[in-house]
Amino acid sequence: MALDLKTLRVRSITAAVFVIVLLSSIYFSYFSFIGLFFLVSIWALHEFYSLAEKMGAKPFAGIGMISGILAFMSIYSLQLTQNNFDIKLMRYAVYLVPFIVALKFLFSKNEQSFQDMAFTIAGIFYCIIPFALLIKIPVAETGTVNELAASYDHFKILGIIFLIWANDTFAYLGGSLIGKHKLYERVSPGKTWEGTVVGIILCVAVGFVLNMNETFSSKWVWPLIALFVGVFSTLGDLIESQMKRKAGVKDSGTLMPGHGGILDRFDSLLFVSPFVFVVLKLLQENI
Repeated sequence: MALDLKTLRVRSITAAVFVIVLLSSIYFSYFSFIGLFFLVSIWALHEFYSLAEKMGAKPFAGIGMISGILAFMSIYSLQLTQNNFDIKLMRYAVYLVPFIVALKFLFSKNEQSFQDMAFTIAGIFYCIIPFALLIKIPVAETGTVNELAASYDHFKILGIIFLIWANDTFAYLGGSLIGKHKLYERVSPGKTWEGTVVGIILCVAVGFVLNMNETFSSKWVWPLIALFVGVFSTLGDLIESQMKRKAGVKDSGTLMPGHGGILDRFDSLLFVSPFVFVVLKLLQENI
């Protein structure tokens, strides 16, 4: 088959722009980091609802998007030490989300309204909460906005993303060289057990290399994060592949020509973020 130079050029340009925007936003400042992942989470939710519609549901997209914004802002505000009225309002807004969606369910005339409500809420859990937790990882546990900005350590996020890329690369190479047994052929025919194991082992090895930055006092934190990255980034990819298969589409969206949508690019990070957040919280006194 002849090499399609036009397609290759489009994919290369899109990939370059994606990497530059992602890494520069994380590196530049705490505020550009938050802004990027707020936009990413909202766009991911939009793509999730589009996939849900292709699967036969009719999620309450408008209500879901508003609820998603409230949920993101509320989770972010939990680490703020200010107690003025607008912060309090932001902090407790998330408790209104189930009731807002339930009211829409109550007055819906669709016979499958319970399924629609379930997809609406699932989208918030799948797309919003992981990124809202991600922005809490590289900063102090609590503080004012300026104090959080001053404590921002971009290397923690860059390290997690680098581990995801390393795991994907090593898993692909391992599968290509020695892969024989399919991991989950019905969902992702290209993944093998051998490639997955190679990806996890070498990802953990990269975790030890990241210790050179001395982000954590314990030399086991990065390797432990790498282990979780290796396992849960693979699961995240499989789950998104399953959704696309059920929806009958190749990509979750068309935002990035040649590379699909936001969910296609961040499916691994969506699953990795909550687990890394929990691990770091559990280890907080020892790192």
